[in-house]
Amino acid sequence: MGRIFRARRCLLLGLCLSSGCHARRIITQPGAPYLTLPAINYLQESTDAIHTLQTWYTPSTGLYRSAGWWNSANAVTVLADYARVSKSTQYFPVFANTFTQAQKTSPAFLNNFYDDEGWWALAWIDAYDITRNVQYLSMAESIFANMAGGWDSTCGGGIWWSKDKQYKNAIANELFLSVAAHLANRTSGTAREQYLNWGNKEWTWFVASGMINSKNLINDGLGKSKGQTAGAGCTNNGKTTWSYNQGVILGGLAELSTANPDLSLSITAQKIATAATTLLADSKGILHDPCEPNCGGDGTQFKGIFVRNLVILDRAYPQTAYKAFVDTNAAAIWENAQGKDFQLGQVWSGPFDASNATSQSSALDAIVGAAELQKQIERPRPYPRP
Repeated sequence: MGRIFRARRCLLLGLCLSSGCHARRIITQPGAPYLTLPAINYLQESTDAIHTLQTWYTPSTGLYRSAGWWNSANAVTVLADYARVSKSTQYFPVFANTFTQAQKTSPAFLNNFYDDEGWWALAWIDAYDITRNVQYLSMAESIFANMAGGWDSTCGGGIWWSKDKQYKNAIANELFLSVAAHLANRTSGTAREQYLNWGNKEWTWFVASGMINSKNLINDGLGKSKGQTAGAGCTNNGKTTWSYNQGVILGGLAELSTANPDLSLSITAQKIATAATTLLADSKGILHDPCEPNCGGDGTQFKGIFVRNLVILDRAYPQTAYKAFVDTNAAAIWENAQGKDFQLGQVWSGPFDASNATSQSSALDAIVGAAELQKQIERPRPYPRP
């Protein structure tokens, strides 16, 4: 055959044949008849890779070794997504431990960077959705209040990337929008109105900022160069269209459209999704960031964030192309970017080079997302806290 399958995949074939997995067709050789094989069991792959992710977890800090502060928030998020898809409470104690122990590093999950705060707010919203622990939602609200303090009139609005107030960029503002929209869908009364107003205000500013370019991709931020928004103009800086900048906005707009039935929100999100899945992928449909294979502690996280949010968009506005993209990338990771003990690397098209908690959680975003779409898991219906 033209493709060598791992021994484990062969075992999975036997198991799936006996359990009725959905089938897919492949061609073994040009001109040969189709051979029917079972679909990949993404939930089992998620389970194996999540177990490996947790080998980097440090209970005493509530964080992940080999990952930065904001990366650990994303690891908590994928853990919560896995818990939802698998319907398991196994990792609920991890959420509780991180909620307590990680605050020894940064009390109330606040630091000098508004984007870091946004990642933790979304992590606790996700944990709230599956545990219904109102402490998690309250923490997200508290974090959002701090983020809102970063808004001012420079460039007509928007929040700063950091409290040094030197740069207004896409990711901080996308996170601000997403957290506002998520909170609007989980609160009621005046609180809901406040969060919805912030979400609408942020989106009105963002879409007029010029950060969405003519290709429907989002550049890094405003100003002539990174870190120089103040005094350097308020135009699109033309910097890298990182995958995560195309992703967070998708989840944010999907949430905002739940609270605000404005068709332009979903239309814009779909344009960005189409551009990203087309222009940021290789000829085989595998997602890449230009920093590969040396993306460092930050860039290694980016692709998973995109896929996670594409899945959120697909749940709100299903598209066959979105599911195919997620499936293609999840399958590529498992076949081409896997090392020993289910370790997952940063370049999803392969070859595997090394793994850490950042590359592992990023790759897991794709595999857990594929499991969610494969099982057609419904996200919990947001409702206000008691």
